[in-house]
This record gives sequence, C-alpha cells and structure tokens, in this order.
Amino acid sequence: MSAYAHQMEREFSARSLSSRGGSEVGSHYVIESGFYMTSFAATIFIGALVTVGVLFITLLIALTVMLQTCENRSKGVIEIQKPNDDYNYCKIFALHAEFNNLGLEDFPSICRSLAIEHIKGGQYERELNSTMQLVEKYFDSFVPLDDGLDVVLMDIDDILPSNPQYDHPLMNRLNQYGCKYCFEEAKHLKEMIFLRLYTELQAKGWSFILLSRKPETLQNATIEHLISAGYRNWYSVIMRLNDDMEMDSREYILRRRMIMQKKGFRVSGVISSQMDVFTGPFSGQRIFKLPNPMCYFLDHHPMEILYAPK
Repeated sequence: MSAYAHQMEREFSARSLSSRGGSEVGSHYVIESGFYMTSFAATIFIGALVTVGVLFITLLIALTVMLQTCENRSKGVIEIQKPNDDYNYCKIFALHAEFNNLGLEDFPSICRSLAIEHIKGGQYERELNSTMQLVEKYFDSFVPLDDGLDVVLMDIDDILPSNPQYDHPLMNRLNQYGCKYCFEEAKHLKEMIFLRLYTELQAKGWSFILLSRKPETLQNATIEHLISAGYRNWYSVIMRLNDDMEMDSREYILRRRMIMQKKGFRVSGVISSQMDVFTGPFSGQRIFKLPNPMCYFLDHHPMEILYAPK
C-alpha cells in the first residue's frame, strides 16, 4: 500500500474513534434531578422523624389529660355548690328547730345521716370560719375606749364540760344515731373558734365578761376549766345565783345584760351559739351567733336539761 493510502486509513480511524469518544463523553454530562444520601444519614433522618412524632403524640396526650382533669374539677365544684334538696330542707329545718325549741322527736329521720355528713364533709368548719371573719371585721372597725367599759359578752357554756351525772345517757342517745364522734368533733371545732376569738380580741384591747347558765356552786370548777383551756384575764364570770335557778334561761340572761348596762358597761358585741342569749333589745350592739352543726338536735339545749330547776 502506498504511503498516501496508509495516511488516509489512519485519518479515517481517528475520526471514527473521535466520534465514538464524543458520544461517550456527552452521555457523562447528563445531570439527573434529586440528591445523594448515604445509609447512615438516612438512618439518622428517619430516627429524628420518629422522635418528633413521639413527642407530638405525648404532648397531645398530656393536653388531653389536663383538660379532662380541669373538667372533672369544675364538675366537682359545681356539685359542691349545688347541694341536694334534702340537704337544703334539713338546713332550714335545723334553723327553725333552734328558733322554736324543737326536740329530737320533731327532727325528720332523713336529716340524721345528713347531719353526720355536715361535719365529716367539712361544711360545719367552713361555717364557723365564715362567722369568725365577720366578727374580726367588725371589731377591727373601731377600738375600745381607755375607761375599760367597752366589753364583749361571750357565752362560755359551749366550751364547758357537761355534768358527769348526765353524760352517760346523753352519750347513749348520740350513739343511737351514730353521731357520738361527729358531735365530739363539732364541739372541738367550736371550742377552737371560741378560744381564737377570745385571744385575738383580747390582744386588741377588748375586755370580756363570760356568761354561763350553770349554778354558782360550780364556779370554782368552771374557772379551773377556763384556765386549763387557755382563757386568761377576763373581767368577770357570771353564773346563776340561787334566785336565778327558777328563771327561764332567756329571762336570766336578759336580766344580767340589763345589770351590766346599769353599771355603765358598753356591751359592744355578744357572741354565742345558743338562741336564748339574743333575747331583748340590743341598741348599739352587734350580735354574732356561731353556727351549730345539723346534729345539734341530738344534744338540743343541754344546759336546759342538765341544770333545770328540781
């Protein structure tokens, strides 16, 4: 073959290779959409998604529980603030029982279980504390004069022990209706309120005259009990004289108040849980009746029973 022919063959072969090479190089530069991720990165990404999902579900559950709890509490408050019809009926009856000296035989049987719940459920304690706030607010509004004649008349028979001679049948009657423990708890609550009132008002400069329906023959025992219960520095303790024993308790207390006024005392407030103290005129005075528990009818007017004329 001539030199020219060899040269032509080499040029033709070069052009063929160049054409195939250009085709392969051109396919190399095709760019596809998407991105590349290693298996490790994919694992981390999926784990993060799962974690976020779990946290989100946990948050939803927590919010649901909180809303349910708030709803239940709201329902509970509504139920407390809406006592049933029997409770309202018994509260009204108990109030009229005090006003009209109704006894155990007059009290509806349906109210006996509610009387126990009245104390166990804390309603009686709330009533005592509410009355306490009224008394404090009143005596905070002014101060006693320095002449010592501004006094508070306090009925102390609620904090004195009963005559042991009568304790046993009384406790039997309380046990009969399942209210012995409730009655003792109510008595303890009332004793604490009386002592708290006495201590706070005395610290503010008020003098106290303490009133009892018990006979004067029990005066020494009464004073010893007052001291042991925490009472100190009263102005005087009034108890029934022999001539007073024939009187109705309302007449006895009214006469004693009139005697105090004639001596120049200014009775600024009267504190008691029994109705007979609030008989007669109360000009310029404020009266505060501490509430009695609904089971009060079980021990209704104990002093009238225990210390009635013989």
